[in-house]
Amino acid sequence: MHKMKTVFRVAALVLFFVLIQVESNAQCAMCRTQLENNVSNGDIGIAAGINFGILYLFAAPYLIISLIAFFWYRTSKNAKRNEYA
Repeated sequence: MHKMKTVFRVAALVLFFVLIQVESNAQCAMCRTQLENNVSNGDIGIAAGINFGILYLFAAPYLIISLIAFFWYRTSKNAKRNEYA
């Protein structure tokens, strides 16, 4: 029963963070204009840096969640093995 409460709390916390997203579109037009100006002038360094940053921000949460899931699975598997031993 204790595990169900923990799972429910984690699920509620994740749902809370998914539903409480703040709109952050304010800078998109300014960034796009700046990048278009730099690329049209032949400077692609800033655009490449921003694209790398976007990919980093995109991949980091998935990596963290994957690591948590892996360690949770491994701990659960070891606990079951010790329970039957």
